[in-house]
Amino acid sequence: MAYLELNNVCKTYGEGEEATEVLSNINLTMEEGEFVAIVGFTGSGKTTLVNLINGLLMPTSGEVLFKGQPVTDTSHERGVIFQNYSLLPWLTVGQNVYMAVKEAYPKENKSFLKKRVDDYVAMVNLSPAINKRPKELSGGMRQRVAVARALAMNPEMIIMDEPLGALDALTRGNLQDEILNIWSQDKRTALLITNDVDEGIYMADRIIPLKPGPNATLGPEFKIDIERPRDKTALNDNPNFKKTRNAIIEYLMDIGEERKSVSQEEYALPELAPKSFVA
Repeated sequence: MAYLELNNVCKTYGEGEEATEVLSNINLTMEEGEFVAIVGFTGSGKTTLVNLINGLLMPTSGEVLFKGQPVTDTSHERGVIFQNYSLLPWLTVGQNVYMAVKEAYPKENKSFLKKRVDDYVAMVNLSPAINKRPKELSGGMRQRVAVARALAMNPEMIIMDEPLGALDALTRGNLQDEILNIWSQDKRTALLITNDVDEGIYMADRIIPLKPGPNATLGPEFKIDIERPRDKTALNDNPNFKKTRNAIIEYLMDIGEERKSVSQEEYALPELAPKSFVA
């Protein structure tokens, strides 16, 4: 039995003549412990897909199954790291994480909860800021709080909706490594939504493009045949990295041109420009 399944999932917004099918016939299977990245165009429906998986939205047709059971609501079994932080502005760093931990461990005592908060805040190097509120933090620090909050709940699956896109290169690279380190400890299932092809190749076991909408659907999968742990400084010279990256970019550019010729609309491509990883 697959850990996560999306079977013929469609999502439509609006009714009648105003109806727009954002996602069409989405089929996805993930096994336990697998790390999958979905890369796509801006506005292709990636966040809608995330919200269907985490239970914030219900599909118009089709089904989403988690461990064989229909997803009908949110659950701390599926921890989400959003792209917009989603922190409560009136709470401190520690209090934001504490609320999540308390929800995940309602029967534990305060000393257990506090230690777990302290441990995960320390993990993202924010112990000196544990009593600060979000307005006192930089964007990168806020995102680190969001990472700590999601992981402190010990979810069985981590769902990441472009969580690192707004960060500077150094902070983004550090958080990529933090997430991978945590994932590698117990291989909890992970789904990364990203518009950065290089990030997907560095972090995931396989990459699946999401074609631009409306009627967006998943394209063919690209398996990442690069041994773990992966060395960022060596990736640029890795023939499998170059081959996979070129294949994904070629596919994305082809479907972008195809969609443009049909709809006459401009679509923002994912990040395709060559880059050198920084250790």
